[in-house]
Amino acid sequence: MLNIFKAIIFGIIEGITEWLPISSTGHLILAQAFIKFQGLSDGFWNMFEVVIQMGAILAVVILYFKHIWPIKSKKSRHGDKGLKLDKDILNLWGKIIVGCIPAVIIVLLGIDDFAEKYFYNPGCISIMLILVGIAFIVIEKMRKKDPKVTDIKDLTYKQAIIVGLFQLIAAIFPGTSRSGATIIGALLIGISRTVAAEYTFYLAIPAMAGASLLEILDFGFNFTLQEIAVLLAGTIVSLIVSVLIIKFLMNYIKKHDFKVFGYYRIGLGILVIVLLLAGVIK
Repeated sequence: MLNIFKAIIFGIIEGITEWLPISSTGHLILAQAFIKFQGLSDGFWNMFEVVIQMGAILAVVILYFKHIWPIKSKKSRHGDKGLKLDKDILNLWGKIIVGCIPAVIIVLLGIDDFAEKYFYNPGCISIMLILVGIAFIVIEKMRKKDPKVTDIKDLTYKQAIIVGLFQLIAAIFPGTSRSGATIIGALLIGISRTVAAEYTFYLAIPAMAGASLLEILDFGFNFTLQEIAVLLAGTIVSLIVSVLIIKFLMNYIKKHDFKVFGYYRIGLGILVIVLLLAGVIK
């Protein structure tokens, strides 16, 4: 029961930090320094922190199903019902796939394994929290009032690949935030805040689903009943919290900018440095 309670805490952290641009990986790594699972298989944590992202992905699918499911019903002139493919949604999926290509290349080259070995530590997290926080504040202050792209349909393939390239920063340096990196990239090339956030949600579906599948295959399917319960608890809580956070974020950025998240990141980064110097975390 204690491990399930810990999984619920991690699920809450994942659900909040996956979609707010404040780094889910960074928060989970920091939380794991204080809260650890007991009596579970070696390597379970590395798999758990990735796979509970499936809950966050399901939240996007539930909330935006009509926007991403290309098979629609149609009526003929005789009143018969049939099915048709929505060309706009298929085009959107083309842009999503293009945006994920850089991340796939990183995995194929094994750069993600190198990054996990050398960069996944509190020191790197603190630096990236602060740097990306500063980037958010600077970009928002320099940003023009009228963005070029205000509808997801107007996003070009070139813009999609540029945003996908920014996603690589998060893949290599924990503490960056996948959503944070992609939103920054989108803002820099004139995409509105709402479209930037929405495309970030869609981009996460294949990226995070693929990462989760690879982690499960690497871990194997020899789960104990306790590990299954822990994994389900974290994933379900992540799903519920993600639904609430996505709704909050989309409403928030209609009237506000991202600077508040920049200030939060800087404050958290400084706190991590203090804890490192004090020997509280290593």
